[in-house]
Amino acid sequence: MAAERTAINPWSWSVDMGFNQGEVVSGQTRTLYCSGQTAVDGDGKPQHAGDMAAQVALSLDNLEAVLAEAGMSLANLVRLTVYTTDVDLLFQHYGVLASRLGAAGVAPSTTMLGVTRLAIPDLMVELEGTAVA
Repeated sequence: MAAERTAINPWSWSVDMGFNQGEVVSGQTRTLYCSGQTAVDGDGKPQHAGDMAAQVALSLDNLEAVLAEAGMSLANLVRLTVYTTDVDLLFQHYGVLASRLGAAGVAPSTTMLGVTRLAIPDLMVELEGTAVA
């Protein structure tokens, strides 16, 4: 039996923003808990200082690389936590994230948190995900 996902949305406003309030996953599954992914290159060096859109895109690329290594994709995300040092600036570039998730046909339950800083000072966004297959 493959994993089955059921969106839980007692209100519709979140669907318009690209996320579900919750997701029930049932059946036989594999679960991947991803560490926070940021805008770093393959050597762990920060990229795109001061460019939120580019940092979001590279953080997503890095999250996708972790998922791919486990035989999964963004379509398998059921939970996404977004940490940012600038919530207002992230909202200006949220389309980068929303469009990639939409293209994957997924609307994972999501939490966004504003934080004072991330582990590396030049980084402005970190994406932490949980995926099931």
